[in-house]
Amino acid sequence: MADKGSVIALVHADESCLGNGRDGFSPGGAASFIETWSAEGVERRDIRISAPDSTNNRMALSGAIATFALLSQEYERLTVVYVSDSQYLIKGMNEWVPSWRARGWKRKGGTVENLNLWKKLVHVTERHETVWRWVRGHAGHPKNEYVNDLAMRAAAEQTFSEGLEESRFDHWLTRQRTAGHFIDYDPDAELSQVESELASRP
Repeated sequence: MADKGSVIALVHADESCLGNGRDGFSPGGAASFIETWSAEGVERRDIRISAPDSTNNRMALSGAIATFALLSQEYERLTVVYVSDSQYLIKGMNEWVPSWRARGWKRKGGTVENLNLWKKLVHVTERHETVWRWVRGHAGHPKNEYVNDLAMRAAAEQTFSEGLEESRFDHWLTRQRTAGHFIDYDPDAELSQVESELASRP
């Protein structure tokens, strides 16, 4: 049940790993696009992280950890809808983690891969209520495409954001519309829909 007194944040996240699974170094990047309501309307901010050698799965976890750590510096409690195309992350938080914790952080098949990252993610999300949602990647969802661009650039350039940065999504969307994409897309509609869904829960 959503805490109706808490701030609602809609997060779209993605990760990138250049050369994932190949020999040699695989530079990684992850990004989150965060939307909350403010007195002026929707406030949009970005987070980017990178690592010189990683995997897609580790970057998905690391991106989520960084996102919640930064949000927790600003908000005491949040209701977060976290949207990612990483089935590893979403299935992990929705299905696997409760079973692993019940078994003392062990899985039926042996050890838990990336155990320290899973534990960190559980820790940084504990004081918030989080709904973990999967979205199909590269399927034309504007906000997923936006964070994909951010994550790929973070991986290629090995850059980090300075905390919660003012988002460039509006500029990105303008360029997309100039190229004929997302002409009728309402960027505020999803946050409004999420807020209505959470408010209607018992």
